[in-house]
Amino acid sequence: MSSASPTPSTRKAVALISGGLDSMLAARLVLDQGIHVEGINFYTGFCVEGHTHAIRRVHLDKPKRNNALWVAEQLGIRLHIVEVIEEYKEIVLHPKHGYGAHLNPCLDCKGFMVRKAREWMETHGFDFIVTGEVIGQRPMSQRRDTMPVVARESGAFDRLLRPLCAKLLPPTLPEQEGWVDRERLLDINGRSRKVQMALAEQYGYRDYAQPAGGCCFLTNEQYSRKLSDLWTARGEKRYELEDILLLKIGRHLRPRPHYKLIVARDEGENNFLLGFRKRYTHLQATSHAGPLVLVDGAPDESDLELAARLTARFGKGREAERVTVAITDTEGRTQAREVAPLPPQEIPESWYL
Repeated sequence: MSSASPTPSTRKAVALISGGLDSMLAARLVLDQGIHVEGINFYTGFCVEGHTHAIRRVHLDKPKRNNALWVAEQLGIRLHIVEVIEEYKEIVLHPKHGYGAHLNPCLDCKGFMVRKAREWMETHGFDFIVTGEVIGQRPMSQRRDTMPVVARESGAFDRLLRPLCAKLLPPTLPEQEGWVDRERLLDINGRSRKVQMALAEQYGYRDYAQPAGGCCFLTNEQYSRKLSDLWTARGEKRYELEDILLLKIGRHLRPRPHYKLIVARDEGENNFLLGFRKRYTHLQATSHAGPLVLVDGAPDESDLELAARLTARFGKGREAERVTVAITDTEGRTQAREVAPLPPQEIPESWYL
């Protein structure tokens, strides 16, 4: 996708595009003032962006799209998707400003994103940065007292423009220099989305993504619990991309401290987990239809017996007296076991992550 090339006198802004309504409207407000805008989206590995929707059959009725790309298409601007997985680890593992309600380092994250946008801006000869932030909308990163922190620690300072709440903040360089008209910017405050929704209707934007705790899995309580469990099991805070992708998929149960099970919930997840079967011991019932189950850890023989009974419990043979389960190790060696499905009353709630 592309937008018209700027003339030598046209000011240029890079807009952080998350895929949500706020960033789309912020970019649109600046576009309407004749500024050349290009979008930037950073991929951290924790992005919600369509990952599970593209896998699970329960989401087949939902459009399979990258919302950031969709927003850029609606705006008619270029979108630059930048992978920052390794750089972002320091933000997740050691956030200077701490975590939010879960394992979300929102203030550090926003500062990181704006800093990366500033670096991109300087490299590509752009003039300022646009974000969709609104005072009072996020309890950690979008407060009147934390917004200056983001501007300062990112190094963006007064080249960071927040069009949706600009009138409630000191004038930035683009406003002072007359690149944008401050009077045409907004003064939105608080968590309500009524003003944004009305503005979207005015622009004709109707199929935008609905806000649901942000665009990051780290704001999700269950996901954060699984990530915390991963760190506890390993005895240190570290992760690889494979780890955080698997945390998004399946039921996770930890029957014993030294191993856990990842149980596919439907055919889509079964197919996804097949890609990991050579790296993990895995189980699957052969006498009845059922899920693929990965074993993460170092189970002994009694652990594998329990894992087989749990595999039987989550399949179509849950009411059968005996179910045959194939257990395959990472060397490709398979053994078959006939087991009785574990009764539900013998599966403590504490096993579920």
